[in-house]
Amino acid sequence: MSNTTRILTVDDSPSMRALLNHALTTQGFDVAQAEDGVAALDWLALNEVDVVITDINMPRLDGFGLIEKLREGSRHRDRPILVLTTESSEEKKARARAAGATGWIVKPFDPQKLVAAVRRVAH
Repeated sequence: MSNTTRILTVDDSPSMRALLNHALTTQGFDVAQAEDGVAALDWLALNEVDVVITDINMPRLDGFGLIEKLREGSRHRDRPILVLTTESSEEKKARARAAGATGWIVKPFDPQKLVAAVRRVAH
């Protein structure tokens, strides 16, 4: 059994997924990726993670919808979910908190701050 923190990043931008993958894997995290909320739910149906990092604006199922779906069941009720987005309005932050988000990080992200946030919320 490894003690490596497993993270699922959910973002429709291939370049953002690449940036996240690099920032997290170089710090020793095990990273899986999905391009939207539907792909994330499909992946999570078969896999376990310690932390989910999701964008808000995505096709098929956005970040708000993903958070709400994850919080509906007992399996992911306590899973830390960090929102990583270009959105910074208080209204969007409040909506994400209401849906069940654990934290909020604005793009472009600082890799050290991202890693610190992941370490803070990972159990």
